Amino acid sequence: MTDALKRLSDEGVAIWLDDLSRKRITSGNLAELIDEQHVVGVTTNPSIFQKAISEGHGYDTQLTDLAARKVTVEEAIRMITTADVRDAADILRPVFDATQGQDGRVSIEVDPRLAHDTRATVAEAKQLAWLVDRPNTLIKIPATEAGLPAIAEVIGLGISVNVTLIFSLERYRRVMEAYLIGLEKAKERGLDLSKIHSVASFFVSRVDTEIDKRLDGIGTPEAKALRGKAALANARLAYEAYEEVFSSERWAALDRAQANKQRPLWASTGVKDPAYKDTLYVDELVAPGTVNTMPEATLEATAARGEIRGDTVTGTYEQARADLDALAELGIGYDEVVQLLEDEGVSKFEAAWNDLLASTEAELKRLAPSEA
Repeated sequence: MTDALKRLSDEGVAIWLDDLSRKRITSGNLAELIDEQHVVGVTTNPSIFQKAISEGHGYDTQLTDLAARKVTVEEAIRMITTADVRDAADILRPVFDATQGQDGRVSIEVDPRLAHDTRATVAEAKQLAWLVDRPNTLIKIPATEAGLPAIAEVIGLGISVNVTLIFSLERYRRVMEAYLIGLEKAKERGLDLSKIHSVASFFVSRVDTEIDKRLDGIGTPEAKALRGKAALANARLAYEAYEEVFSSERWAALDRAQANKQRPLWASTGVKDPAYKDTLYVDELVAPGTVNTMPEATLEATAARGEIRGDTVTGTYEQARADLDALAELGIGYDEVVQLLEDEGVSKFEAAWNDLLASTEAELKRLAPSEA
């Protein structure tokens, strides 16, 4: 079952699980995925925690204690989510040690309501790093306009970052620029650059979902022929930008100071359209030095049906550009689409956070001690 996953790993793609729950930790399932399915990292987001806390009773003991202390719902969420991330980080610690800090990492996201507030994002990132208190944590910061300077500042403080919600090539270049600025700040402060890591989460499937909808609306044979091509073209050109930035003279100076490259991470790799093969965004985005963070269904599909045939990214850039140009010729505006997707992404995470607040508040009330 794991041959395809092993081949993927052997090609230089780190397999991370896009999910976490208390049950996954305590049942031994996460350890099993690490041992048997080549999983070497975990990512989380507000939607994942909302689902975990609202299902079953795995959090009842902690929620009962939090209710007895009469903590605020925000504090309860912080205590619950950082506990899960800390425990998952401990399970992944052997991977972290074996890979010299490259993998074995668990991501936790800043409050998405702060996505447009630079100072608050920096403060939240520092607080989360302190609360989790594990070297193999990544703090997730969205790649909004306000997020970019926050990324540079947090990296400059020596905190490792997972930059999330990247949809556009232009914004991705600015994310890499923020990372380099942060490393240069850290170097000036005398920090050990070899201890600072980062990934840049470039979102995939949502691009096809939005653009395919527009292609279907056009309905011509030319439009139909472009279905399912936009997301791969976008991601492949992102890898071209990564190769360019991390072979520059500016990077060479940081490399000599033992800095780590910011790896591209393929996010949102679960296929949304049943017309496409369920391993599309795994099979077609194989490139060395990348991460693919998969929902469990995609991980299982890759183990069962993945077709890993070597590097499917480098050397595809000319065709990728042609595909995006063809979309433009049909009147589909790239800049408008990626901005829409970023705005929707922030809104969806805010909505999930509000749902998390509501469900956690309900649980605290349910488990609160009755007044004598």
